[in-house]
Amino acid sequence: MAKSAYQGVILAAGHGSRMGPFGERMPKPIAPICNTPLLVYQLRHMRRLGIEDVSVVIGYLGHRITQVLGDGSEYGVRIRYVEQEKRLGLAHAVGQLERHLAHPFLLILGDIFFQVPDLGMMVREFEAHDASAVLAVKEESDVEAVKKNFSVLLRDDGTVRRVIEKPRHVSNMLKGCGLYLFDLHIFDAIRRTPRTAMRDEYELTDSIQILIDYEYPVRVAPVVEWDMNLTFIGDLIACCVHQLRAGGKTVLVGEGCRVAEGTVLVDTVLGDGVTIEKPVRLERCVVLPGVCLNDGRNLRDAVVTPEGALFANSV
Repeated sequence: MAKSAYQGVILAAGHGSRMGPFGERMPKPIAPICNTPLLVYQLRHMRRLGIEDVSVVIGYLGHRITQVLGDGSEYGVRIRYVEQEKRLGLAHAVGQLERHLAHPFLLILGDIFFQVPDLGMMVREFEAHDASAVLAVKEESDVEAVKKNFSVLLRDDGTVRRVIEKPRHVSNMLKGCGLYLFDLHIFDAIRRTPRTAMRDEYELTDSIQILIDYEYPVRVAPVVEWDMNLTFIGDLIACCVHQLRAGGKTVLVGEGCRVAEGTVLVDTVLGDGVTIEKPVRLERCVVLPGVCLNDGRNLRDAVVTPEGALFANSV
C-alpha cells in the first residue's frame, strides 16, 4: 500500500480503575481480545489506510504498553510514545502532540474495541468535502450507550451542528464512537478550549464544537458496526465473545495449552500456556496466559488471572 498522507494517534493513557485487580496490573489498551492486545487491532486499522507514523499517548503503566508494541515495526508502523503526565482530558492529551503532527491524523481512543469494516469511508468523506473533521458515528438503539459517549446533531446538509458530551437527556440516537479524523485546525480549537465545570478537564467534544462554531466543516461517517468501551470486566468478556462469533468460533485455545480430558469450553478464550488439570466447564470466560486451573471449579462470566477469577457481576 502506498504511503498515506495521514498520521495516526492513539490515546492510551487511561487507568482501568473499574476493572478491579485486572486494571491494577494491566493497562486497558493492551487487554487481550481473543489473545491479541486491543491496541494491535487499532494499529491494524491504521495500517490498512496506509498510515505508518503513529503517536501513542501513554500514562498509567505505560511501560507495559511499550513492552508489548515495541517500535511498531512488527505491525508495519513507526511508533512514537508521548507521556501524558497529567490526566486533564482528551483535548489536553491531543494538544501535547501538535509538534509531532504535520498532516491530518486519525485519532483512536485506546480503550475502545471497534468492528469497523470500511474505515476508508472516513477518509473519503474528509477529502470529498474538504472537512476539518470527520467523526465516526453509530446509530444506537440503547439510550444508555449514548449517555456514556456523546451525541451528534446534524444539519440538513449533513454537517455537524452540535456535539453533546455525555448528554443527560438524549434526543438524538446518533452516537460518537471515539474515532476521529482531524486536520490541523483542531489544535487552534484546543487552545481555545476551557476546562469543563463537570469534570474539570479539557473535553475534546468542546474543541470539536469550537471548530463548528468557527464554521469549519465537521462531518460524520457511519463506519462503526459494533463498539465496546472497556470499563468493566464484563466488557472484556463481551469483546472476546463478539470477536469469537465474528470469526465463526465459540472457542479459542492459545499455544502450548494443556486441557484435561472432559473439559467443556463455551464462548471461552484460553491464553497461551494455560493448564487445566481437572475437567471443568468454562462458559464466557477469558483465561489469561500462563494460568493454571487445578481445583475443578466450573466458571461462568469470568476473567481468570494468575491471582484468581474476576467475575463480571462483581467488579
